[in-house]
Amino acid sequence: MKLTLIDRYILKSYLTVLVSFFFILMFIFIIQTIWVFIDEFAGKGLDFSVLLRFLLYYSPKLIPLVLPLTILLASIMTFGNFAERYEFAAMKSAGISLMRAMRPLIIVNSIACLATFYVANTVIPLAEFKTYNLRKNLSKMRPALAITEGMFNDIGESNIKVGRKYGENDRFLEDVIIHEKSPNQINNIVIKATRGELKSEALSEGLQLVLYDGHRYEEVEQKNKKKKNDPHSRIAFKQYTMNIDLRAFNNVDLNEVSYTNTFKMQNTGELSQSIDSLTKNYISEIEGFAKTVYLRTGINSLDQHKGKHQAKGYAGIAHYLSSLPKHEGVQFIEDAKSNISMQLSNFSSQKGVFFVREKVINLHRLWRDDKFVNAYAAILLFFVGAPLGAIIRKGGFGLPIVVALTIFLTYHFAGTLFKNSAEDGSLHPFWGAWLISIVLTIVGLVATIRASKDKSVFDIERLKMILRVPLNLIVKKWKT
Repeated sequence: MKLTLIDRYILKSYLTVLVSFFFILMFIFIIQTIWVFIDEFAGKGLDFSVLLRFLLYYSPKLIPLVLPLTILLASIMTFGNFAERYEFAAMKSAGISLMRAMRPLIIVNSIACLATFYVANTVIPLAEFKTYNLRKNLSKMRPALAITEGMFNDIGESNIKVGRKYGENDRFLEDVIIHEKSPNQINNIVIKATRGELKSEALSEGLQLVLYDGHRYEEVEQKNKKKKNDPHSRIAFKQYTMNIDLRAFNNVDLNEVSYTNTFKMQNTGELSQSIDSLTKNYISEIEGFAKTVYLRTGINSLDQHKGKHQAKGYAGIAHYLSSLPKHEGVQFIEDAKSNISMQLSNFSSQKGVFFVREKVINLHRLWRDDKFVNAYAAILLFFVGAPLGAIIRKGGFGLPIVVALTIFLTYHFAGTLFKNSAEDGSLHPFWGAWLISIVLTIVGLVATIRASKDKSVFDIERLKMILRVPLNLIVKKWKT
């Protein structure tokens, strides 16, 4: 397609706003990402290159969020500027319609749509793979000063909880509780101290913890297990020193790849295979559970027992019970009640298992459909933003930004709400992923048609005429 002078002008106006806001929004979201994950990097003595690597891996996941917002904002601002400066009026007088003016931008946004799908289907799974492994490796690095207040922390062969940290580099501790791990994985030793002090300089490959004013409790294992009361020892101390080996935590390879099995690391083909496999296993598990329940009901044994007392066949529970001796009938009813209670308990526990299985399948389906939804959003929001910009006839940074943010936040939060409903099975995964896009498609078509006919989104005068009659009746009734 040969570009005319007006096409080049429209492209230049649109791309200038698009590129500028894309980098601005990417920078804002990257800063927000740093604040979200700051706790995972603080206090670990990491190089700046590790932070840059993490941001490099995480940035592709921001593109499906930033690019649609940028396209919506750029289209509203560009076409709002055209309408405000009466450039659209000049175009229409020259025989250039709204759709003709949008044509070069449709091609640009179609390319952006394909690029978004490539990023979502190829780049993001790889970035998720790299990010996930990097974060897992970082979580293994537990330096001495990274003990979190108010929760237990695995440090070496001990589990440590502190009430408060203070002083230089948070080296002083208050309300220290330590559970020492034993080879048999039984918690036999508990140490409580009023305060403590960390001395990482004392050991090159470990951590020295000095405790003050506390007690050490230890349960003594007995060879004779029949005795109910196990002996234990309780020792009070003024000062108690512990040496904690940290070699296993300090020698962490950040390039290690050990985790490769999450649905976010898969492309559409791999997700489809995973969905088929998970669905078959889920159906097989349901069928197996149904067979197990049938056998546990004892229907087979009931039929055999019934045949001994009633050769003509079963004619109802009352008739069947009357054919049994009284003590057998009472026992039969008690057994039935016990069986029903057991089955209900089994159903309740199995319901939670099936819920988790179904949720995992729904997450795979949502993640697969979401790749197409994100790509479609790049062209969808353009067809929403461009006609709205022509209708509101305002450019600049005022009303267009307000309208763009309102539409995008509604689109984003409504989509999140539908996806959450689809995860637990309240909504089909297809509708959870596509419903808000379908609604917005209708809005975009209506806005494009009305903008092409130089009409506003809502006909205010017609609305006033519709409401005038009932409002007059209400006012007259109120006065009387």
